[in-house]
Amino acid sequence: MSPAWRALDEELARWRDSGRMVEFWWRDDDAARPAPALSRLLQLAQRTGTPLALAVVPLRADAAIFEEIAPGLAVIQHGSDHCNRAGAGEKKTEFAAAEPLEEACARLVQGRERLAAQARSRFVPVLAPPWNRLPAPLIPCLPAAGLVGLSRFGARAAAPRAPGLRQVNTHVDLIAWRAGRGFVGEDAALGAAVGHLAAKREGRADAGEPTGWLSHHAVHDEAAWAFLERLFETSGAAPGLCWRGAREIFQVA
Repeated sequence: MSPAWRALDEELARWRDSGRMVEFWWRDDDAARPAPALSRLLQLAQRTGTPLALAVVPLRADAAIFEEIAPGLAVIQHGSDHCNRAGAGEKKTEFAAAEPLEEACARLVQGRERLAAQARSRFVPVLAPPWNRLPAPLIPCLPAAGLVGLSRFGARAAAPRAPGLRQVNTHVDLIAWRAGRGFVGEDAALGAAVGHLAAKREGRADAGEPTGWLSHHAVHDEAAWAFLERLFETSGAAPGLCWRGAREIFQVA
């Protein structure tokens, strides 16, 4: 066992010793069209029995992808069209600070309606904004757009962002976006998970937020796929650990 896997095992033991359950959840971004990588992702989720929240770009989604998605899998909304509207000096974002709130909200409603019609019972009205970025003034508009959840990246704030909106983020990104766009590596991935678990255990982060794993099937290399296989195999046999589905963590019936 490598030091990184040993560190995770030791952190899980600390949670067990305290009588607390470790909760993980899994989100994958950028689904839109049929592709071998998407098929591989869906097969992995089904084979391992790991709940998956598949973030689909609604205004780009090909109806054919929903033929592959098992009934028990959750489909959440990945923005509307995943177009970069960033203004000068802004990082990539679909929702630029200068865009009128009415226009952004209307686009979200259009995307939600299309995705709900395509995904049907698999749709969970949760927004995962592209690049994990959303202007703060738009957040209170989400419930009016028919969205009950928000998922970005990093430990969430303890206070709710808006009435009627539940936020559950991801905390471990498997991709090294600034270093070749390959797998970030076991040390970095497991270190991020252990860091979030320790912060929750020690009261430095919201203890009620499940630790989220973020994948991007379209850019996975073999190392990323192998890591996910080992993660699901290892965690599936770990006492005191469970994987939660999107409906459960966002409290959607």
